[in-house]
Amino acid sequence: MTVYFIGAGPGAADLLTVRGQRLIARCPVCLYAGSLVPREVVAVAPPGATLIDTSALHLEQIIGHMEEAHAAGLDVARVHSGDPTLYGAIAEQMRRLEELAIPYEVVPGVSSFTAAAAALGIELTPAGANQTVILCRAAGRTGLPPNESLAELARHRVGMVLFLSAAQASAVADALIPHYGPEAPVVVAYRVSWPDERFLHCTLATLTDTLRSADIHLSALILVGPMLEPATARPSRLYDRHYSHRFRRGEARPPDRS
Repeated sequence: MTVYFIGAGPGAADLLTVRGQRLIARCPVCLYAGSLVPREVVAVAPPGATLIDTSALHLEQIIGHMEEAHAAGLDVARVHSGDPTLYGAIAEQMRRLEELAIPYEVVPGVSSFTAAAAALGIELTPAGANQTVILCRAAGRTGLPPNESLAELARHRVGMVLFLSAAQASAVADALIPHYGPEAPVVVAYRVSWPDERFLHCTLATLTDTLRSADIHLSALILVGPMLEPATARPSRLYDRHYSHRFRRGEARPPDRS
């Protein structure tokens, strides 16, 4: 018996990985976060499978269902939104399973930040611009380590994707504006790949008002950084005809006759 922590992807059922879908389709017990995972994702569960929405359950109740399945020798599909290793709260579940000697495995999923970049048609690390992307969040109710404050991270002025931060838009803007500037472009990606997906374009100065006007407080990413400014990018050397690497010899450059 194994508990499989499965990344369900950002929302669209066809962004679930093949491995994740196959596991859901054969596990007789499926625990899923119904507030974040569409029912269509777990609809492939086998006939007669036990489907449990964990939205209203606390940790011990969730572990209790896993213990029951373990006692009965039944595999469990524990389905989380996006990729379970990013803000998925799986560490505490895995610790409890280790204490109970219940085997588990993590199956990665498509994260909402990569799905957002794909939908926007942007590269998160364009050549000549930022080569780093910081995945982070505002402090919120759970706080942050002192060295991970938004103001501290923003000093690098690289690409930044904020999860779980739409409700703290004002604090986000206050922390980022001194480093990126008030006119820095921002994209708010709401419920990426869901039927009601929305992308809002604004600046750091208008972020708070934009989110307030759109009545968006949850299920949104905030993207900021050089990757949103195409003029800062340049062509990658990888496909330059004159660039050599171990798989291709570059063409000789024509002589400079100036």
